[in-house]
Amino acid sequence: MTLLCALASWGIADSRAAISALLGGGISCVASLAMALIGFGKEAATDPQRAIRAFLVGETAKVAVVIVLFVVVLKTMKVVPLAMLGSYIATFAVFWVALANGLPPLGGLRMKRVRR
Repeated sequence: MTLLCALASWGIADSRAAISALLGGGISCVASLAMALIGFGKEAATDPQRAIRAFLVGETAKVAVVIVLFVVVLKTMKVVPLAMLGSYIATFAVFWVALANGLPPLGGLRMKRVRR
């Protein structure tokens, strides 16, 4: 998705917009990677309470990474904000669509009754 946004930005505007789109999508990817590494690491697999804690810490790290990277990019580089933000949002949306398509339908989550 990031590459598609960069190509579209290049076609619509210029190379600076394409680089901005790459940066926006990259921020989204790096933040999601940080969340995955922390939220689904070895610590999370030991028991449910640790899994929930690791997931929350991972989400906190994701938000922190997004904020830090956006600040660093906006302070140090001359970017096209619309291309960068648009690519970030598009990449973020793709993660949610992929997650939603990977989940079973709500009807498939019925619990079985245990007979005693």
